[in-house]
Amino acid sequence: MLSDTICQDHKCSLMSKLRLEGKVAIITGGASGIGEEATRLFAENGASVVVADVQDELAHRLIASIGSNDRVSYYHCDVRDEKQVENMVSYTLEKYASLDILFSNAGIMGPLTSILELDIQAFDNTMAINVRGVATTIKHAARAMVARKIKGSIICTASVAACLGGGGPHAYTISKHAIVGLVRTACSELGAHGIRVNCISPFGVATPLSCKAYNLEPSQVEENTCAVANLKGIVLKARHVAEAALFLASDESAYISGQNLAVDGGFTVVSNSFTSL
Repeated sequence: MLSDTICQDHKCSLMSKLRLEGKVAIITGGASGIGEEATRLFAENGASVVVADVQDELAHRLIASIGSNDRVSYYHCDVRDEKQVENMVSYTLEKYASLDILFSNAGIMGPLTSILELDIQAFDNTMAINVRGVATTIKHAARAMVARKIKGSIICTASVAACLGGGGPHAYTISKHAIVGLVRTACSELGAHGIRVNCISPFGVATPLSCKAYNLEPSQVEENTCAVANLKGIVLKARHVAEAALFLASDESAYISGQNLAVDGGFTVVSNSFTSL
């Protein structure tokens, strides 16, 4: 009976522990969608968070709703501009004196045209945000971690479109495939410094990004996703993706690096071509 009580107390203690207590995180694209959910979840788990975005009004509204006594702050940053990224990292270090986590999440959908009608200017802009922007944030965040001997965690947002063809628009798909390669090559170098680098590949989520791109209501995006999903009985939400980011940011994933964590209910690993008799 006593041992049961001790085990129960230990379990409660583990459950109540803040998973990011004392850590400092940057979340790019942190004002809406997956980034917004990650901001809330990271703050709930004890992290100080810098929301980096270009959506000023949304970011300030988010921070006001969290009410975290200056533990969550905003820095306007267009990830296409390396100087802005460098200044964002400097701001984080000056304000919170550390940088333990980078969630490089900013991205756009890009042109929805066929490959035959691909707008190359729009393609270049997609790559500038989705790939170069992520590479730049990794560069400057990793520099700060290495200089301070911080065994940090870097997480990038990829997509199921990074795992197969035909899962998204052409420019978007190309950019997300590049993210997986970027994560793997960064992992190979930064592991020597104790820094982990991973990415997350979500299935279709009803974020403002996807709703605006396809001119659909959130319920319509979710209905479309559920119709083709492998895992039935649950609707994928931005919160589920943020929870995967929380896991990769926390010490619970201390020996996980170079991985592409698909939050897709098995969509990218199954085929429905076979049916049992």
